[in-house]
Amino acid sequence: MAITSDHSVRFALDGHVVSAEITDPTLTLLEYLRLQAGRTGTKEGCAEGDCGACTVVLGELNSEGGIDYRAVNSCIRFLATIDGRELVTVESLQHGTTLHPVQQAMVDCFGSQCGFCTPGFVMSLFALYQQPSGQPSEHQTGARAELGRTEVVNALSGNLCRCTGYRPIIDAGCRIASYPEPARWNRDDARSADRVARLAGLQRDTALKLPGFHAPRSSAEFAAAYQAAPDSLILAGGTDIGLWVTKHLRELPPMLYIGEVAELQQIAVSDQGIEIGAAVSLTAAWAAIVELIPQLDELANRFASPPVRNSGTLCGNLANGSPIGDAMPALIALGADIELRCGDSIRRLPLERFYLGYQKKDLQPGEFLTSVRIPKPAPGLIFESYKLSKRIDQDISAVCAAFAITLAGDTVSSARIAFGGMAATPARAPATEASLIGQPFTAATITAAAAKLADDYTPLSDMRASSGYRLQTAMNLLKRFHLQHSGSDTVLRTDEAAL
Repeated sequence: MAITSDHSVRFALDGHVVSAEITDPTLTLLEYLRLQAGRTGTKEGCAEGDCGACTVVLGELNSEGGIDYRAVNSCIRFLATIDGRELVTVESLQHGTTLHPVQQAMVDCFGSQCGFCTPGFVMSLFALYQQPSGQPSEHQTGARAELGRTEVVNALSGNLCRCTGYRPIIDAGCRIASYPEPARWNRDDARSADRVARLAGLQRDTALKLPGFHAPRSSAEFAAAYQAAPDSLILAGGTDIGLWVTKHLRELPPMLYIGEVAELQQIAVSDQGIEIGAAVSLTAAWAAIVELIPQLDELANRFASPPVRNSGTLCGNLANGSPIGDAMPALIALGADIELRCGDSIRRLPLERFYLGYQKKDLQPGEFLTSVRIPKPAPGLIFESYKLSKRIDQDISAVCAAFAITLAGDTVSSARIAFGGMAATPARAPATEASLIGQPFTAATITAAAAKLADDYTPLSDMRASSGYRLQTAMNLLKRFHLQHSGSDTVLRTDEAAL
């Protein structure tokens, strides 16, 4: 039977239901594990979701009646947000004296030295092991059952180690499927009827309300609560707000958690495109977007790390409005719009018009973002998005560019160009676009248009890049786009475009 009311957070842990009383709504999952539950295998390294030492795995019921297991950063995840979920820590994996295959592979491949980061790596690999592609099949046994290196590296992109140089850890990840499935955490056990029933019994019929924390269950309930208390802080994945607590030491206003609103957890696909609700994780959102627009696959993989993408939401990223948010340039270039709700009133707005200035959005008191709609690319649309940063994995952009151009024969008939990192908000390049429309898609046209970027943007210098670097690389990225789609055999890589 579902829970109707309570003031405690309930979750499953090692086959038991845990009820945790919360007096501080900003208590992180990491703090709870180390200070209250005595589970010190989970470590604090950075307290901002970068190093992965705090990684744990959350299990959540899916629409097919099973359980999805995803790695998350416990250092910036508030305990109140795991209500109704299953928690798996590094202590959960060992069964008696038998190590889990992930742990045994780390031992056999000498994947640990000082050991501080090791539990986080183990949990990221455990999350990979629980994915269909990460598990052995009836036809994969022995040493031949290995995962691809790229798959393992992607799964570990949110984990940092100062000792091993990563090679033995990656070797361990590639070998985890070669071990016999353990009695505990095999495919049947991880999604057993008992586990599903336990989680189903933890689902609430009414909103969880704690001091300073309210998790409405419907969009109407959420809208009414926010309209009544417009000074509340909307919490989604907490991948940014968590840092306000752990790094800025801020006192937060009462929080409205959007993650339990069923209507906002949906992805709607139609002939016109896709609409992604405000509570949809970045992981699910990017998967849907890449299916519609395969050119965004690299950007999706380089967007933060798997634990961050598993907690954070796409709409939360859009509502945050950071000038260096990587999603906005691509969605603006594609002509995305957003839905905003205040009480019972709903309006739509082109995403590019949502940003009024640095950290200023077109939002009325009590109004919140409910979804983003991305149109299906029109036939003949040429589209690319590029990210420049100091490293490939888990780094903030210096410049992020998106180009969407349609040709009529050899002539540019339409152009939408957007950049992040070049202004106080993600923004289009109107002068550059105007110089392209009606012109032949030639190197001369592109060179002239690239010069117009100086009219569209006056970038700042900061720790990530100088203004000159940003402007020059923006110009080079436009040239790269042309080379990639002009029939030339010469195609620059992203890092070459910066030279």
